[in-house]
Amino acid sequence: MEISKVFEKIDDIEKDFINIWCDVCNIESPTTFKDGVDRCGKYFADYALSLGWKVEYSRQEVSGDVVVITMNPESDLPPVALSGHIDTVHPVGMFGTPAVRMDEDKIYGPGVTDCKGGVVAGLMAMKALSDCGFTSRPIKLLLQTDEEVGSRLSGKSTIKYICDKAKDAVVFLNLESHTPGKATLTRKGIISYEFHVTGKEGHSSRCVTEGANAVVDAAHKLIELDKFKDDAGITCNCAVVNGGTVVNTVPGKCKFSVNFRYVNNEHLEFIDKFVHELTATEHVPGCTCTVSVLGDRPAMEHKEKNIEIMGRVNEIFEKAGLPTLSPQSLRGGSDASYVTGADIPCLDSMGTRGGKSHSINEFAVLESLAESAKRIAAIAINI
Repeated sequence: MEISKVFEKIDDIEKDFINIWCDVCNIESPTTFKDGVDRCGKYFADYALSLGWKVEYSRQEVSGDVVVITMNPESDLPPVALSGHIDTVHPVGMFGTPAVRMDEDKIYGPGVTDCKGGVVAGLMAMKALSDCGFTSRPIKLLLQTDEEVGSRLSGKSTIKYICDKAKDAVVFLNLESHTPGKATLTRKGIISYEFHVTGKEGHSSRCVTEGANAVVDAAHKLIELDKFKDDAGITCNCAVVNGGTVVNTVPGKCKFSVNFRYVNNEHLEFIDKFVHELTATEHVPGCTCTVSVLGDRPAMEHKEKNIEIMGRVNEIFEKAGLPTLSPQSLRGGSDASYVTGADIPCLDSMGTRGGKSHSINEFAVLESLAESAKRIAAIAINI
């Protein structure tokens, strides 16, 4: 198959898919709004069914239902797996009505680059390939539904389902926002803890000396946690603190939460040991502390498989006249961490170009939709 013909087809259908981009981003789908996430998933599923492609679901009680779309399911070759998440972060209505707007160069709205834009680019590549008669290999588009909370709502069942469906993939392209000339090969892991300090409450006239101030004990612990500031290693963000009742009472309780970022499993083991030792330390006599994990996501660690697949992709891009990629490492988490941990060859950040994710000013560059679709199509044909 001539890649030039597929690229021409992508250019021909660009306007149609910009409209689809607007449609799916106007379906507001914050992670905890199951109805919105499911309506967004149904939009993609209905489109796939209209083309005769295979659609499967992993039904969820709390998070949105995972949707898996397969083109050429009858092929015996290992599939190319494409994946992105269709959940977003802002409450419904934060972007106004309609949620999406455009100017000459950009599209603005919830998820336009993180990560619905990438999903639309994947669908666009599949449509162009189908129209040009590509049948040699299955292509799977896997729609994740609670990525923004580390798959916590589903108890990790969504990402486990996605990894199972992609376990034999020749390559897994995660469609997070793209940086020109880069592919993400490593990401920091994430783990968040919640601490509960219990002291001895009482009237401030005497219990400043007789009581046990839970807020002060928590403050000592927070100071120790705040010392982790290595961007190339471990960082800790002391995020939320809640303690005390009124100004003339010694606080008997304090609750606080922190967010760690780390590079590898050795770091994670160190963090967990440190946290539990800190929890057991009595900074204020009479205070006790317990700790629990709020959520976690593993690191995307360095893997030779990912280096090798990027080399192969760069060979493909050179022949297709596309910009080649160099590796980058990011501090934010993504589902690529789980995929890499499942020993599936993975390139992350293969979606649309944009910025200001997780803000009401999120945007994507319109021309990046076709750029992303061309990268995906070139890989699918030649991998």
